Amino acid sequence: MSRSLTVRKSLLTLGVALPLMAGAAFAQTSPATSPATSPAAVPAIDPAKVIARVNGLEITEGDLALAAEDPALQMPNVPEAQKRDLLTGYMIDLKLGAKAAEAAKVGSGAEFARKLAYNRDKTLLDQYLDQEAKKAVTPEAARKLYDETVKSVPAEQEVRARHILVENEEDAKKAATRVKGGEDFAKVAGELSTDPGSKTDGGDLGFFTKDRMVEPFAEAAFKLEAGQISDPVKSQFGWHVIKVEEKRNKPAPSFEETKDQVEAYLARKAQQDLIVGLRKDAKIERLDDKGNLVEQKQP
Repeated sequence: MSRSLTVRKSLLTLGVALPLMAGAAFAQTSPATSPATSPAAVPAIDPAKVIARVNGLEITEGDLALAAEDPALQMPNVPEAQKRDLLTGYMIDLKLGAKAAEAAKVGSGAEFARKLAYNRDKTLLDQYLDQEAKKAVTPEAARKLYDETVKSVPAEQEVRARHILVENEEDAKKAATRVKGGEDFAKVAGELSTDPGSKTDGGDLGFFTKDRMVEPFAEAAFKLEAGQISDPVKSQFGWHVIKVEEKRNKPAPSFEETKDQVEAYLARKAQQDLIVGLRKDAKIERLDDKGNLVEQKQP
């Protein structure tokens, strides 16, 4: 679905606040493709190049590109060569059908004129929204938004911890006695822990924030300092002995990891600001079924 179509649909619900880029909005994304693995540059296509003729009417690469952007003609799982062939066939049928419709004077009625005007307005708006998005999404604006957001997001603490999970309190006390007595925590975890996800790594859970763990476990882990070992802690999974290896503030994702999110936000904001501004400066009147003015609500 094109960006302009997505935004056009969102214009129906402008009362919904635009999400701010903070906290979860800066979720990490997959790393960008490295230059070494980037696909080869695609040669530019001449939109005026003729690819077919129908009774003398030309179909160009530009026509095919427009058809490919049509949301109703999306074929995500079709190979490119087959997709191109299907779209070319569609354009041939479109030209034939349009000419036949003209001959049948389908375009002479008021209903057709309304549809034509609607689609013209929609296309104009799509182009205008895309134009504003392109102006707003600049490298400088993206970097500025990223820097401002990173500064405004409060630091979130996370810890790296190991644990030993056993079924009952007695076994947990025995495990705690061993590791507090000097035995290697990772070795004891590998021997006793019933957690299959961390047992083979010496109970290592990696770094996590407080909200990622069940409450009793998280409360105990975040009270410990690096190097400390907890007394037995009960959760719905059993009994834990926890060792905190390291505490730190969670690092912010890099600009490269969030670039797509930042640019999408800039585009959406520019487009929605445009529509809100147009509404603000316009005289808008809505009528009820009796033709009376309806009180207007501010967007």
